[in-house]
Amino acid sequence: MDTAMEELRRLEFSRLDASGHDYLDYTGAGLYPESLVRIHSGMLLKEISGNPHSHSPASIATTRKIEAARNRVLMFFDADPDEYQVVFVLNSSAALKIVGESFPFESGSRFSLTADNHNSVNGIREFAKVKGASVEYVPLDSDLRVDNLERLLPETDESKDNLFAYPPQSNFSGAKHPLSWVELAHSRGYDVLLDAAAFVPTSKLSLRSVKPDFVCVSFYKMFGFPTGVGALIARKVALQKLRRPWFSGGTVRFVSAQNRVHVLTNTSGAFEDGTLNYLSIPAIPDGLDFLDRVGINTINQHVTELTQLLLTELQGLKHSNGDPLLRIYGPRSIQNRGGAIAFNLLDIHGSVIDYRLVEKKAIEENISIRTGCFCNPGASEFAFGYAAVQAYRCFDLLSPEEFSLQQFSACMDDKPVGAIRASLGIASNEADVQRFVQMLRTFVDQAAPEGARTAPEIVGD
Repeated sequence: MDTAMEELRRLEFSRLDASGHDYLDYTGAGLYPESLVRIHSGMLLKEISGNPHSHSPASIATTRKIEAARNRVLMFFDADPDEYQVVFVLNSSAALKIVGESFPFESGSRFSLTADNHNSVNGIREFAKVKGASVEYVPLDSDLRVDNLERLLPETDESKDNLFAYPPQSNFSGAKHPLSWVELAHSRGYDVLLDAAAFVPTSKLSLRSVKPDFVCVSFYKMFGFPTGVGALIARKVALQKLRRPWFSGGTVRFVSAQNRVHVLTNTSGAFEDGTLNYLSIPAIPDGLDFLDRVGINTINQHVTELTQLLLTELQGLKHSNGDPLLRIYGPRSIQNRGGAIAFNLLDIHGSVIDYRLVEKKAIEENISIRTGCFCNPGASEFAFGYAAVQAYRCFDLLSPEEFSLQQFSACMDDKPVGAIRASLGIASNEADVQRFVQMLRTFVDQAAPEGARTAPEIVGD
């Protein structure tokens, strides 16, 4: 037992034990430390904050806090302020949309991305296709990793603008993908977009050591509060490439309705639509200070040790006939992985138990996990062994009005349509792991009821 981390839990996350809550969804959302709420509440009660789009005393004070937050974000990510800028947005998805809609794709450009990506990255392909760019997915192996990106990443026409996107940590399987890919992609003529939302809550990202062109983060995933604020951290030369398809309040220096012309601001504000969440942004430096006090390496070690424990416990769960109780999707060892583990339970006959039954039991036990595909269809398709031709046929057969996951599963020969994800974080402890494992043991020797079992063909097994 790590006594320092247990003391941190007692001081900052006491509501977990007070409510008897086993929280295992840190990849979905971090938990805020109590001190952060107290500090921010005190600021709100004491100070006058106004809309920053003005020169009043209240506006000037707010603008200073926002600029201080930008500088603190750059400092936390070890980013040279002469090279990088911070654009405050709603969340990672909003940051990704800015890049997608504004990137100068054209005929002959490439948008390459790993199959393991959040849907908000997948959505960029729609902008790329409209502008005539080709879209290429890099496939995954049986561990839901990329086997030899050097071989799989397409060459580009370097006279065009090309984009490569990937997560340094999967939100589906927890697999970590190498930061060295940034340099590899640059050497092949790509700008690089890192969806770092799942990576940075527990892992150090230095933008002096590795230099992606665009990085997106959501602060609630890092320290729980505030929600509704994220950031696009971008190289200045990369931001200058972007061409926004519209403008709004706060993004412009001049607009003429009569002459239908406008001039965007020449700062990061050109990408900050409307009024920023100026009451919440001042909490960001305090949240980053909290992470620095604990130490991101300390958090990483803590989560790694608990993940190793959970992996060991999960792989030790068996039915009385010796067959495994569950199937893990992605890395089975702790090497190069984060604190998220995706899996499905198997009944005594080897069939997958509907994840909704496990979720129902977890709810009864006051355990928070996540189920489904976690907004990552590519990793799901490789995990569940979907054949592309069969999946396309099933999508084509089912109209949008009649589509349901149950119908799709039936069409796919009863393959899984979702999984269970447990993810560990700063406030997790061994008791959380053991309580969760004990809940899973209640499914030992069970046979899934008819209509709640599937017979999957899983890649890699």
